[in-house]
Amino acid sequence: MTARTTEWITHWDPEDTDFWERDGKRVARRNLVLSVVSEHIGFSVWSMWSVLVLFMSPAIGLGFSPGEKFLLVVTPTLVGSLLRLPYSYAVTRFGGRNWTVFASAILLVPTSLAAYFVHRPGTPLWVFLLIAATAGVGGGNFASSMTNITSFYPQRHQGWALGLNAGGGNLGVAAVQLLGLLVIATAGDTHPAYVASLYLPLIVLVSLLAALRMDNLEAVRTEPGAQREALRHAHTWWISFLYIGTFGSFIGYGFAFGLVLQTQFGSTPLEAASYTFLGPLLGSVARPSGGKLADRWGGARVTLWSFAGMGAGTAVLLIASEAGSFGLFVAGFTGLFVLSGVGNGSTYKMIPAVFAQQAERSGTGLAGARRLSGAVIGIAGAVGALGGVAINLVFRASYGGPAGGGSGVPAFWAFLAFYAGCVVVTWAVYLRRERAETRTALEASRA
Repeated sequence: MTARTTEWITHWDPEDTDFWERDGKRVARRNLVLSVVSEHIGFSVWSMWSVLVLFMSPAIGLGFSPGEKFLLVVTPTLVGSLLRLPYSYAVTRFGGRNWTVFASAILLVPTSLAAYFVHRPGTPLWVFLLIAATAGVGGGNFASSMTNITSFYPQRHQGWALGLNAGGGNLGVAAVQLLGLLVIATAGDTHPAYVASLYLPLIVLVSLLAALRMDNLEAVRTEPGAQREALRHAHTWWISFLYIGTFGSFIGYGFAFGLVLQTQFGSTPLEAASYTFLGPLLGSVARPSGGKLADRWGGARVTLWSFAGMGAGTAVLLIASEAGSFGLFVAGFTGLFVLSGVGNGSTYKMIPAVFAQQAERSGTGLAGARRLSGAVIGIAGAVGALGGVAINLVFRASYGGPAGGGSGVPAFWAFLAFYAGCVVVTWAVYLRRERAETRTALEASRA
């Protein structure tokens, strides 16, 4: 049985198979479901501006340039990235349930502000930038949610659990874009406030459910300085670099896709919204598969092939851009979303696996590895999300700057070079070492 003290579960040992089957699995699943729902709403609010900018036109008194719209998309991405570290720490300080209630309820602020101001003609850009910045709180939810859930599950199931938790959250990007499509198709492209308003009751509902049904887990607490210790580990930075390539791509493309279609192909809001949801939807669904494949084949191997595939997808975008092929362009982008989703799951699986292996070699025990993994999850999540900021800034420079000439080709060449670097790092730091250790172990067994 789980032991509770003042609303905290104090005994939690998911590596004990009997405990897990008897009591742990049921509690972990309940918390996972509510964590997914909360994170899903958080992602929707975080990425809401990728939809709202599609409505902004002179027809509603909000005629901003493409560069200004990309700036509106960049702002919540940046703020959400910066909030991930404090959010990751906060869940270890205040508890999974307590922090989820707060992190869900505070989403009412950016959503209410967006619903009020987005239908007011003549509102200056700086006001929208401030409102978009408050939407960054939705991006912080990911780090606290992942830090919390990793403590509930045994190491053998963490790839699947973290992939499902993150994938369900990532679906929030597709959900808000589908909602935008629904609003445009039924009410027209002059009613952006409907998109934000429909989330207000959902935020209230998920906050209440988290308060009533989630748990605070003593195991999620870390000793002071856990994040500082994690910062000293080289693996923290290698994995964060790889996560820039996977999650940074997913969230950066998710925020920018509609604007890219409008800018490069002159798509109407309805045409852009008709395609923007598909990539994030498939990428989110692919994320748990990436975690599960990593459970079986190893996170580094799956991550390597994901980056190789993303490089191929970027080459498709270059070909489509030169040919002016809308269909090939959308297909290439959709493939990038799917592969980034797989890479998201496999890269996050690497975190507990790498630190568990280090604990085994050093004899420090899995408890320390778990606490360190939780801190690294927050750091990697924050650094990885900054990749989304970089992608949108590169797009802004490419489409709005003289070097790009209104084309995304310079941006795609930059992304292709980065994915090549990620392939090299994955091979050199993880796969080559893994093969060397396997070879050494085989030689030792034959001796």
